[in-house]
Amino acid sequence: MSRTVKRAFRYRFYPTEAQAAELSCTFGCVRRVYNLALQARTEAWVLRRERISYNATSAMLTGWKRTEELAFLNEVSSVPLQQALRHLQGAFVNFFAKRARYPSFKSRKRSRKSAEYTTSGFRCRDGRLTLAKMAEPLDIVWSRPLPEGASPSTVTVSQDAAGRWFVSLLCDDVIEPVPAVNTAVGVDAGLDSLLTLSTGEKVTNPRHERADGSALARAQRQLARKEKGSVNRARARLRVARIHARITDRRRDHLHKLTTRLVRDNQTIVIEDLTVRNMVKNHALARAISDAAWRQFRTMLEYKADWYGRDLVVVDRWFPSSKLCSTCGVLAQRMPLDVRTWTCRCGAVHDRDVNAARNILAEGLSVTACGAGVRPQRADARTRQSASKQETPRATKGIPAH
Repeated sequence: MSRTVKRAFRYRFYPTEAQAAELSCTFGCVRRVYNLALQARTEAWVLRRERISYNATSAMLTGWKRTEELAFLNEVSSVPLQQALRHLQGAFVNFFAKRARYPSFKSRKRSRKSAEYTTSGFRCRDGRLTLAKMAEPLDIVWSRPLPEGASPSTVTVSQDAAGRWFVSLLCDDVIEPVPAVNTAVGVDAGLDSLLTLSTGEKVTNPRHERADGSALARAQRQLARKEKGSVNRARARLRVARIHARITDRRRDHLHKLTTRLVRDNQTIVIEDLTVRNMVKNHALARAISDAAWRQFRTMLEYKADWYGRDLVVVDRWFPSSKLCSTCGVLAQRMPLDVRTWTCRCGAVHDRDVNAARNILAEGLSVTACGAGVRPQRADARTRQSASKQETPRATKGIPAH
C-alpha cells in the first residue's frame, strides 16, 4: 500500500548579485536573532531561574526591530527570523528531553548559512520559485521533477562552504510499495571493505578522501601560506572547500545507491550498533572511519527501510560477531584486528568479515523470530569480556538505538 511521507527535494540555483546580497543579509540576520534569543534565554535562567518561551522571544524580536542598533532586521523577510526562534525552541526541547546538548551560539565563519521560509514567505507557481522581498524568481536547475501536484510547505535556502547555493523544498511525496521478498542479510561494516554481507559479497571501500588526498593536501598547504585576511587566502580557502564538497558529494551518492539496493533486495537487514563517536577517538583510525561514514549509512538505511516497509534489526555493539564461530558457535578467546582469516577448532575456516556478517544475521533473525526486542544496553567492563553476555538481549527490531 502506498504511503505519503514528508520529503525534501534539493536543487542547486544561481542567484543574481542582488539576490545573493539579499540572501547573505538574511543569513546574517537569522544568525543574529538566534544568538540574541539564546543569550536572553540563558541569562533569564542563570540570573532569575526563569524559562522563556517561544512566544516571549517572538515578542522580543518585535522590540529588537524598533531599536536603532538592530533596525537592519527590518530589511529582510520576517519569516526566516521567526523560524530561527522556532529552531531554538526545538533545540531547547531536545535539550530538556536529554536528546541533545545545550544549544550553542552560531558562528559567522563555522555555522551553516541557511534560512527557512514557510508558505507565507515564498511563492511557487509553474516551476518558478520567488522568495519574499525579491522581485525575480530564483534561477533553479530542476534536476528532477517535484511530485505531481505537490505544494512545498517550507523552503530552505543555503550556501555551503564552497560557495554553492542550494534550495530545499519540503513536499508530501507518495512512496510506492516494493514487492515483498523472502530474503535477509547481515551487514558487517569495515574499513578494508566498506561492507561485508552475509552472502559473502564484499563492497569495496571507495576511500573518497584518499582519492583526492594529494589535491587536498596541496590546496591546504597553499592555504597555510596565505596571509590571514587577504583576498588570496579567501580564494585558497574556497579551493579547499570545493575539494571537500566533491568528496562529500561522491560519498553521499555512493551511500544512496548502496542503501537503496540493500533495501530493495532484502526484507530484513541486520546491522551492528556501532558507536562512531567513540570509535573516532582512536586517532590512528579516526580519518578512515570518518571517510567510511558509517553513521550516515545507518541513517539512510533507517529511513529507507521505514519508507519501503522493510525490517531493520540492530544488534548490540557488544555482540562478539568476529570471535564467534558461525558453524559451531564456539567463542574464540582472542581476535586481534590483524587476523583476517582464522580456523575454528571444529575445522571451519573463516574469513573474519564474512563470519561476522553471518553471526550478525543469525543474531538478528533470532530476535525477529521471538517477535520482540529491546534497545541495546551499555555493558560494563566485565560483561564485555565475558561470553555469558550472549544470553542477554542484544538487538533492537524496528526502533534504532541512539
